[in-house]
Amino acid sequence: MNSPFNPPTTTLIEAIKTVVGDGGWKAPNDAARYFSDPRDRFTGAACLVALPRTTAQVSEILRLCSGAGAAVIPYGGGTGVVAGQLSIDSDQAVILSLERMNKVRSIAPEDGVMIAEAGCILEDIHNTAQQHGMMFPLGMASQGSCTIGGNLATNAGGIQVVRHGNARDLCLGIEAVLANGDVIEDLEPLRKDNTGYNLRHLLIGSEGTLGIITAATLIVKPVDPETVTALCAINTPADALRLYHRLARSLGNSISGLELMSDFGIGLVSGHFPNLTLPFANRTPWYLLVEASGRTGLRDDVEQALAGCMEDDLLTDAVLAESEGQRANLWALRENTPEANRLTGAICSSDTSVAISKVEAFIDAASAAVKQVHPDLRINSYGHIGDGNIHHNVFPPEGMEKPAFIAANPGVIDAVRNAISEATVQCGGSISAEHGIGRLKTDDLQHYASAAKMEAMRAIKRALDPKGILNPGAVLK
Repeated sequence: MNSPFNPPTTTLIEAIKTVVGDGGWKAPNDAARYFSDPRDRFTGAACLVALPRTTAQVSEILRLCSGAGAAVIPYGGGTGVVAGQLSIDSDQAVILSLERMNKVRSIAPEDGVMIAEAGCILEDIHNTAQQHGMMFPLGMASQGSCTIGGNLATNAGGIQVVRHGNARDLCLGIEAVLANGDVIEDLEPLRKDNTGYNLRHLLIGSEGTLGIITAATLIVKPVDPETVTALCAINTPADALRLYHRLARSLGNSISGLELMSDFGIGLVSGHFPNLTLPFANRTPWYLLVEASGRTGLRDDVEQALAGCMEDDLLTDAVLAESEGQRANLWALRENTPEANRLTGAICSSDTSVAISKVEAFIDAASAAVKQVHPDLRINSYGHIGDGNIHHNVFPPEGMEKPAFIAANPGVIDAVRNAISEATVQCGGSISAEHGIGRLKTDDLQHYASAAKMEAMRAIKRALDPKGILNPGAVLK
């Protein structure tokens, strides 16, 4: 591979090995998992994988790499889908994995906070909070392997954004290492702090291009006494929005999850996971998974609200989970959708967002745009309708395998991606909702963002990373 970076010298590599010690590094031939892409579109590379255990070690590694002008690629759980964690153009980068920095440093229920290191698996954070009668309300299908550092670096969304917000909204403090090795220590659990520029918000969502997050102060909340989960059968996405607004008026801010699924998408899940089936006798074109959490007695309110919605023809049927097992089964229909898409052979998996009021128009526009690329392409539209983040997964025509279709239609993947992006922008939306820009969408960002925004971003990058060593090629080209 040709390298746009300064090739690391033997002296630099040996110095990094000394910092992390025995067992704290991997050679490229022993690091295949750090080079893989969850959607099999890219292959990464590196000259070394460093696995520090402490913030001090991260600081020393960055100080060394800054002095040598060597590139550093931050790595969390490896679940990113826009190649933000991969060096795809060079084998000269140092991958810096935070996986051994996986301790919960403290939890203070009285302050409603937990301080966790960046390498903590999201599910482990959930479990620790639960042990103290609390919850950390950031949830997603990859929570068994994604890390909180990666979640913050991409400002991840997930399934409870409607009530609790994105990762940014669940973080009160940050510890991070800058490109030159300086450490920002800002972990105090303060709800109000207006002492200058908010560096925490700058670093969250920056995908490791401005600094490497090593720990965070996270908001934890008391566990709600009651959680109610319902699957509603509906006819159109517009019905889903009307149903949402009606339920919101009845239930207030207790609605925490709101997921739109198509009958086509449910069929893909059931086809690959036969134990997951719809709990309805009759199928409808669309389904809305609703979850509400709050005070004891909430279930009665949900039942009453859904009954009223059914009387007004906002839904054709509804099933409420009667147990935790039934709740898990309903959510499994949604959470297994990405894997079902992959197994079916998706050639494109989009992540864009529009205003909630434009969701139905966006689904129609994106579907029409994809059909213009190839009339027989199949589309599974689904996602977080409560925040306007709809994913479109596109598949080859029925009966065609993915490799054969791509070979027969060169350029089709980029054409589909561009068609969805155009439909998104025409609806006033964003080309990246919750997965970030990474290396996949740098051209898209350049194309759609204003010149003023791009120059401001470049100026910030130059100020914090003047040598351009932090995740070069991600976000900004």
